Amino acid sequence: MKTQYEYMSELFRIVNGALRLDIDKVRNYTAFLADKLEKAGDAASAKRLRKLLEESDNQLRPAGVAFAKTVPVDADSRFPLIERVNLKTVSEPPIVLAQDQWDTVNEFLSIAKSYAQADVEGLSASLSFLLYGPPGTGKSRLARHIAHELSLELYVARLDGLISSFLGSTSKNIRALFDFAAKTPCVLFLDEFDAIAKLRGDSQELGELKRVVNSFIQNLDTLGTQSIVIAATNHHELLDSAIWRRFSYRLALDYPATELRETIWKGSFGELKFTAKEIELLVDLSEGFSGSDIHEVCLRLHRRRMTKKQAPELKDAFQVLQNISIGEGEGRRFVSGLRGKDEHAISTLLRARNAKLYSHAAIAELLGVSKATAHRLAKEQKSDG
Repeated sequence: MKTQYEYMSELFRIVNGALRLDIDKVRNYTAFLADKLEKAGDAASAKRLRKLLEESDNQLRPAGVAFAKTVPVDADSRFPLIERVNLKTVSEPPIVLAQDQWDTVNEFLSIAKSYAQADVEGLSASLSFLLYGPPGTGKSRLARHIAHELSLELYVARLDGLISSFLGSTSKNIRALFDFAAKTPCVLFLDEFDAIAKLRGDSQELGELKRVVNSFIQNLDTLGTQSIVIAATNHHELLDSAIWRRFSYRLALDYPATELRETIWKGSFGELKFTAKEIELLVDLSEGFSGSDIHEVCLRLHRRRMTKKQAPELKDAFQVLQNISIGEGEGRRFVSGLRGKDEHAISTLLRARNAKLYSHAAIAELLGVSKATAHRLAKEQKSDG
């Protein structure tokens, strides 16, 4: 059963656009309302709205000029400032978050879905969400999840592309970006947010760039409560304090703890078969890895299965983990310290980490050696001591 507020959100936006003589906003939200009605089973009303749009084409715009969602472009390069993500073609594993993180996400979704009721009751506020944390922790995937849950299109703005060689043009680009978001039913995703929202007090930056930050804040303020903005950054420490205040919802996404890593591993295996003990070892060895890293490990194991025509073993997963650990983040990953070591050194480090978990049998499996060899390595360790 539909509530009295079911379609009020779209109606408010249509009326707002009409009062502002914003033809694009009226048309975009009317088309969005028609789609929503059709999905709800009211095909007759949807058909009537679409017919009204067709009949009014020549009245709203000169003949021969087609209606379309005009994507904003940089005035100098003509390079698009945003890109639409086709959510229907995106296939990815479920998002894994801690319960308190899901609580924040679900509260945001609930408010976004109940915008009209909140507005009537005087409880509406900016629908803005700031996601921050290191790379690979799921910020972009969460933005896609939110857009999907709200049945809205997702437009991604890579903010480093907004910055023109002429900083005055950057402010125009920002204005064009928010104008588009104001009149289009969508989630606007501001990726690499720190590229534009850096500290205004940074003495290393030009005064003009600081004015660009001010322009960004002003545009965010004037966007109002009817548009949904999600921003993501890997460097939250660079954000201006005024930027933080503009986002009523904030969520830190960090490298997954033990329980979450276990969930991610189990959800990524697919046809890969590992025992409970092997999973426990992989969970421990993947400390300091992001969810994306773990998905990548499993993808590579699937490729090995495909090319070698046999199921990957624990030693294969161990090898891939060591390879993935190369580069950024080596210091936080225990497994990166094992890379390049001989069997004796690896055995010594594993036993020192957790002798109970890394039994002789477990070490034999990880290294792809016999149990007798694993026992010999342990004896060598004791004699070295």
